[in-house]
Amino acid sequence: MSNLFNIKDLVVVITGGNGVLGKGMAEYMCSQGAKVVILGRRLDSINELVSSLKSKGYEADGFSADVLDKEQLEGVAAKIIEKYGRIDVLVNGAGGNMPGATIPPDKTFFDLEIEAFRKVVDVNLFGTVLPTMIFAKEMVKQKKGSIINISSEAAIRPLTRVVGYAAAKAAVTNFTQSLAIELASKYGEGLRVNAIAPGFFITEQNRALLTNPDGSLTDRGNRIIDHTPFARFGSPDELFGTLHWLASDASKFVTGTMTVVDGGFNSFCI
Repeated sequence: MSNLFNIKDLVVVITGGNGVLGKGMAEYMCSQGAKVVILGRRLDSINELVSSLKSKGYEADGFSADVLDKEQLEGVAAKIIEKYGRIDVLVNGAGGNMPGATIPPDKTFFDLEIEAFRKVVDVNLFGTVLPTMIFAKEMVKQKKGSIINISSEAAIRPLTRVVGYAAAKAAVTNFTQSLAIELASKYGEGLRVNAIAPGFFITEQNRALLTNPDGSLTDRGNRIIDHTPFARFGSPDELFGTLHWLASDASKFVTGTMTVVDGGFNSFCI
């Protein structure tokens, strides 16, 4: 019997692949024999990551591209096809938040900055839709491909303060389900679309929200831990198993789903 989890030689594109979680995903997929292409806006950090991966004997490449720029994405797709001939997996990892789209304790909903809110929706939602439009075209030609969107715990429960981010990630989850139906019904069962909803992982974007400069937890950080049965934040490597499963044929009858990786946070009640 063949190894259902074999992802050797799959061409995996990761947007936001130079972020905290994206870097870990890129290295893990490389370690399993995949050919990984990293996309991000900062070429210096992309080149540094690609060089590090290649020094370990992995096959990796990287391009600077804005996930909201269709022409840039089309140019990158053409280069990937020219070099590898196919795209097997797309991980839509680009996203983020910004202060103006949040409601801090001393402000209210009426203080939200609409432009900041719009930017957060753009990068999280449209930054998932546009890359999918470009890279999934190649999957359609192949009649096979796995799209893995990165949603969030905030998509399930509209967490306080991060109102713009939560709304955008909820839209990503809905888009995941809609696209799963669209691709499978029109192009066949080889096209799958799923999402991963990470719980709380320390990243550069949320570090100040969850931890103090001395490393201790903020009030919000403590409340999250109090509502997490595992009583800790997640480690990036704890996403890799779900990522691997969704990228491989081990999940070939799975589409339109969202897998929560959160140490039990979503199940907690009192």
